[in-house]
Amino acid sequence: MELIKEDKYLEPVSPTGQYFNSKVMSVSVLSMLEFEIPIDDSQTTSLIKDVFLPINPRFSSIMVEGKKGGRKWKKVEVNVENHVHFPSFCSPKGSSSPSENDSFLKSYISQIAMEPFPQGQPLWEIHIIQCPTSEAQGTLIFKLHHALGDGYSLVGALLSCLQRADDPSLPVTFPSVNNSSSVNKDDRNFGLQKVVSSCFLPLVDTVRDFCWSVLKSTCVKDDLTPIRCGSEKFRPFSVSTITFSLNRIKDIKSCLRVTINDVITGVIFLATRLYMQRASPNSNLSTNSTALVLMNTRNLRDYKSLRDMVRPNSKSLWGNNFAFLHVPIPKVKPGDSQFSDPLKFVHKAREVIKRKRSSFGVVLTGKLLEIMKKCRNAEAVAKYISRTLRNSSLVISNVMGPMEKLSLGNHPVKGLYYTVAGTPESLNITIFSYAGNLRVAVRAEQGFIDSELYTRSLLDAFDMIFHDACGKQ
Repeated sequence: MELIKEDKYLEPVSPTGQYFNSKVMSVSVLSMLEFEIPIDDSQTTSLIKDVFLPINPRFSSIMVEGKKGGRKWKKVEVNVENHVHFPSFCSPKGSSSPSENDSFLKSYISQIAMEPFPQGQPLWEIHIIQCPTSEAQGTLIFKLHHALGDGYSLVGALLSCLQRADDPSLPVTFPSVNNSSSVNKDDRNFGLQKVVSSCFLPLVDTVRDFCWSVLKSTCVKDDLTPIRCGSEKFRPFSVSTITFSLNRIKDIKSCLRVTINDVITGVIFLATRLYMQRASPNSNLSTNSTALVLMNTRNLRDYKSLRDMVRPNSKSLWGNNFAFLHVPIPKVKPGDSQFSDPLKFVHKAREVIKRKRSSFGVVLTGKLLEIMKKCRNAEAVAKYISRTLRNSSLVISNVMGPMEKLSLGNHPVKGLYYTVAGTPESLNITIFSYAGNLRVAVRAEQGFIDSELYTRSLLDAFDMIFHDACGKQ
């Protein structure tokens, strides 16, 4: 990494940005845009220079070492040709079919995800796949280093490049995140018990959550299961996706009086136990398995403009503003191989996540990382975060997307999904809503997790929960 003597006027890299670009791990976000028509690449250079690069100075900057050891963002000239790639897929017989291209695309995503970014140029790449797949006529992959920002920032940047397909002059809108008005009506009763519990319980939860977070990041590991091998090495992965209708999810939400996030988290938890049973019929379904659920600490209801994001002291500040919630995956009793109560996975997910959100455990954990960085260095914190991920069984992240179909340079976008690369867990699940659908991407370690079997388990888990929640009505 380049060493700079004069860094007075350079923007410092955020602590999280330093953790995610360290010797321990290099984390990136891969966003896949599927187009309805073949890609015309004649506009590529102009769109990058006129639309993408002006979004944020970090897209034209490299990470350098400051004179006092802290990292800084240094503005550089961008050679677009070094960042844009045009892979071609060919079968041994010549031209390949869309189904063959599906396999080639999966392999290509795994390949580029494992390749580190050159540190001498800005930390982003664009890969244009012009071969048709079973899902799209062309696919565009944005590979962005996580040091540039989190999902909220990077999706906000991506959306600023897109327009509504039906009418570019209209603004993009997002699903409402308001909880159902029927949720927790009993909470309006303010008695003595309510006052005591609202003051005392968060304190107890804070201490418990913080201590448990420290233990999970140091000495307490999840059990080895069909979704956690405990390997110390980064291994290749495959990505499979599945699509759910938001309307059907909202039906479950209304029937159970929970939130959309509660529903999809419950589906993932049930699917995980189903997969364990199917991948290893004799496996123990009462293992200690933990999901790290990412929480956006901005506490916003929609995306703000890029101008708002980069403004000083903005509530929607650009960068990495998230925390991990340690959520145990509900256990299944030995005699309940038929999963007699699927809805418990939704209710348990809601109960635990709601409690953890109300505590200040994530705040104390953030303070601990700050102290660790000051007393030691960013590499030590990166090791701590990596160990947190490695000691858990899976990671779940959820990003809210637009309600309307979008287009890029007059290319209608059929589908959108993303995944995260460079983290050590064997199973990572990312969720993105777009145009009335919820796209779930399953990043699974090759040779250990059967991603196709896991996606089928997701489908079955959703059907089981939908039937029990809404079938009788």
